[in-house]
Amino acid sequence: MRRTPRNILRHEIIGLQARVAESRNPYQVGLEGKIIDETMKTVVLLTSSGERKRVLKNDVKLLLQLPDRTLVLVDGKELVGRPEDRLKKRVRTW
Repeated sequence: MRRTPRNILRHEIIGLQARVAESRNPYQVGLEGKIIDETMKTVVLLTSSGERKRVLKNDVKLLLQLPDRTLVLVDGKELVGRPEDRLKKRVRTW
């Protein structure tokens, strides 16, 4: 199944380009890079300068770029939890 804006929460996000659109920490807003790791509460971005930046899922809204270049705004609160359990999680649809 392809990743689309409607089903992104049920897919792997590692490997996608991401930008922090909103954050409780003002220094993280605008931070962008490729998602290289994901834990229960954090996402690790590899920036263009080669730095690894860890952001808390609960504190951010991420703008994810899907493989077909579609941009999707995802609230990090929806991503909190182990990545492998995301399939079991009940997701509200619009």
